[in-house]
Amino acid sequence: MLLKSRAFENNGVMPQQYTCQGGDISPPLSWQDIPEQAESFVLICDDPDAPHGWVHWVLYDIPVRVNSLPEALPGLELLSNGAYQGKNDFKRIGYGGPCPPQGCHRYFFKLYAIDKRLNMKPGATKPNVLEAMEGHILSECELMGKYQKAN
Repeated sequence: MLLKSRAFENNGVMPQQYTCQGGDISPPLSWQDIPEQAESFVLICDDPDAPHGWVHWVLYDIPVRVNSLPEALPGLELLSNGAYQGKNDFKRIGYGGPCPPQGCHRYFFKLYAIDKRLNMKPGATKPNVLEAMEGHILSECELMGKYQKAN
């Protein structure tokens, strides 16, 4: 699979509009080369450079017919495309943009094709989702963006 964004290149700088210093909106994403056996997708965005790591976005049960996410998804538990959003480390549903306290951090958008729907309640956390999809991952890919706060 291949995950990409029209907003930034892999290993590139994330535009400010997708961060806490901008609109704090989710970036547009699209993916291709989906395994035939896939039943749904999971998307997790996190920052491994933060102390103890930091989860910025959790989406699950993304229908297999969906191969993109538009910019600025609302912070709703259930999206119009049928996907559920979980709780991030900002303690809210939906996307929370990069906001590193110091230095340049890396933000990994990881997409998983899985062989089932998770059928979890809305608001699940990253550990809940990772546990539920264990043994069901068909393929995975990632897109990494960098961001450092402007002074």
